[in-house]
Amino acid sequence: MATARLPPLPSVRDLLRLYRLRAVQQLSQNFLLDGGVCAKLARAAGPLTGAHVCEVGPGMGSITRAVLQQQPASLTLVEKDTRFLPALLMLKHAVEPGCPVRIVAGDVLRYDMAAAFPVAPTPWEDPCTSAYIIGNLPFSISTPLVVRWLRDVSRREGAWKLGRVRMALTFQKEVAERMAAEAGDAQRCRLSVMAQTFCRVHHRFTLGRHLFTPQPEVDVGVVVLTPLKQPRINLPFHIVEKVARCLFNMRQKSIVRGVQTLYPAPVRVQLALDTLRLAEVDSASRPFELTVDEVSSSDERA
Repeated sequence: MATARLPPLPSVRDLLRLYRLRAVQQLSQNFLLDGGVCAKLARAAGPLTGAHVCEVGPGMGSITRAVLQQQPASLTLVEKDTRFLPALLMLKHAVEPGCPVRIVAGDVLRYDMAAAFPVAPTPWEDPCTSAYIIGNLPFSISTPLVVRWLRDVSRREGAWKLGRVRMALTFQKEVAERMAAEAGDAQRCRLSVMAQTFCRVHHRFTLGRHLFTPQPEVDVGVVVLTPLKQPRINLPFHIVEKVARCLFNMRQKSIVRGVQTLYPAPVRVQLALDTLRLAEVDSASRPFELTVDEVSSSDERA
């Protein structure tokens, strides 16, 4: 893998002192300062040399530096906290024109992700594009953001109208484990089914909480999401999300209880039993025991 040495720069730790910056608790900010760990996270995404990368929430640019060392073709940084812009501008000026860096000062929840990548659309059935999304996500937005992106994957909207764009993202360890949990795993939940319906989910590794400043209360999991050529449930996203939510609303009870909530009260008991019979799913099983294919059968019958 090609790497490049960046020009001499102040360390991120020194920049935090220089600008007198502290993490904002309301924004769930935790800085990752170890260069080796940042490089490991950047490598988790895939081969970034010559690729087009969008980093979400770069902060002071710790992971940004690791990405730039892999010599991407372009890099877009989406950062909401304007306190970090001077440090990001310093990086931008240090590496250009070798790698064009664009800084977007704004909320990723309102940003058109397709605008981050100067690439032509590729057919969905082709290999994954040379575009990647990387982010050490704030815990407060990580789950709603990834659900939104899964919806965009299913509809081939946003960044995914360009093709199958891969993601390497951080989550609370428990959330990362849930996303990757297979049938029978006690961690399996609504998010497991939704993520695995539209993407190949790989929980690559866990970062100890001691690696972050300030130290969060939980460890952090790094998850790589690769959109599938064909979703495992061939139904609109809102139906998959609704059925998964109902199934796992009472995850420790028999599955028939969750299926009942899909139907009006006067007929829900019989229709729930009919649905599970037609789907060939044991009504006494519990939601976390279901495979994606069994959820698919329930979706179609409902």
